[in-house]
Amino acid sequence: MTASERLTVRGPEDILGFIPHSLGYWPTSSLVAMTLHGTRLGATLRLDLPGRETQADPAEFARAVRRYLESDQEADGALLAVFTGDAGMVPPTAYDLLVSVVQSALAQAGMPVRDAWFVGDEYWRDALCVDTSCCPLPGRPVQQIRDSMLNAEMVYRGSSVGPAPKAGNRPVSAVPAMHLSAVLEAQAGWEEELGARSGSRAQFNAVLDFWETLLDRAQAGPWMPEVDRDAFLRATLLCPTWRDAVLVMAAAGRSVAEDGAEQFGVFQDGIDDDGDVTVVVPPVLPPSGSPDPQLQRGGSGTDAAGLAVNPTRKLHIVRATGGASGSIPAGYGEVLMGIAPDIPDWEGLAALDRILGQLALLGGHAAAAALTLQGWVSWCRGRGSYSADYLGRALELEPGYRLAELLLDLVGRGTLCGWAARKDAAWQKFRE
Repeated sequence: MTASERLTVRGPEDILGFIPHSLGYWPTSSLVAMTLHGTRLGATLRLDLPGRETQADPAEFARAVRRYLESDQEADGALLAVFTGDAGMVPPTAYDLLVSVVQSALAQAGMPVRDAWFVGDEYWRDALCVDTSCCPLPGRPVQQIRDSMLNAEMVYRGSSVGPAPKAGNRPVSAVPAMHLSAVLEAQAGWEEELGARSGSRAQFNAVLDFWETLLDRAQAGPWMPEVDRDAFLRATLLCPTWRDAVLVMAAAGRSVAEDGAEQFGVFQDGIDDDGDVTVVVPPVLPPSGSPDPQLQRGGSGTDAAGLAVNPTRKLHIVRATGGASGSIPAGYGEVLMGIAPDIPDWEGLAALDRILGQLALLGGHAAAAALTLQGWVSWCRGRGSYSADYLGRALELEPGYRLAELLLDLVGRGTLCGWAARKDAAWQKFRE
């Protein structure tokens, strides 16, 4: 949602109806806290409701909520919603003390709680109102939230509320056995060809050329399965140098990916020289918009964009600014943490996420890499629950996968991506 496309909140039903769209799912057994900038909604935080021991002394839990919300430096108020079963809403509830202590902690931080609600399976009510004459029990029907004007407008704009990100709700997409076998066979061939080229500057450039072309195309149309293309992409994800460069390029632009690789010293002397360098040429893509979906190996005389070339030529690194903006010098670490650029290329990250989702369907070690990058994209978007699910799935496929472990540690500690913590840079789900 851009600044000119703000949604109007008419009452608590609209605020509560916004939460599932913001998270992507209807939360259960959760505390949801939202920051306010005057009368405008800011960041949304969801935490699992604490167990009985913590409920008896929720001070540490309240400090955690405060710590997370303080990442939104423009916040001057907060809203709370406790999603629980209807049985847990009858006063006095098990969460009255929790709400009170969180309320006090946020007030001390300059973010006074302006409203709070209990939301059950069938009813919802004001958590701060104890007068049954104006807040009769059991509360108001949850259907009022589902029927709210804001919820209807969200749906009209294309937003949807899906299942919570947990193992039992993961969508299962069947991959035809013949396609899977063909991709894995082709991938093994690409791995063998690319195995000795991870330190080659020319090969690095060829890999980024191919990914860059596909990231542009993924923004323009549907992604159709193709054996050789998908096999090549999966093979490149198995090389950490190329994997990280693709991630950085999608968020911050080609030149940042190139400069960062140079700074890390990933290019090995002796692999390339000053003359022509033969690289493993990626599969040939048909011209953009071509009805022919077939791909061929690179020896056919066309490059990754489908243009005629000499297949033995040296591919030159193209220095481009990419689709992101920023004044902060962007190294790989700064991009990984969402510190730079000032605003990432959200369209590029959406295209990357879409491609990775298709590559992950085929399983194996390459899927672990794809899921890890999807987890990072979700973390950048401020969707910690989805990020943790992607990263957990990556570690199920490849226990000990280092990047997934590092990112899951960030998510588990409640660390916010730098972009997600800044309203001017944060991902906007509801773009038209």
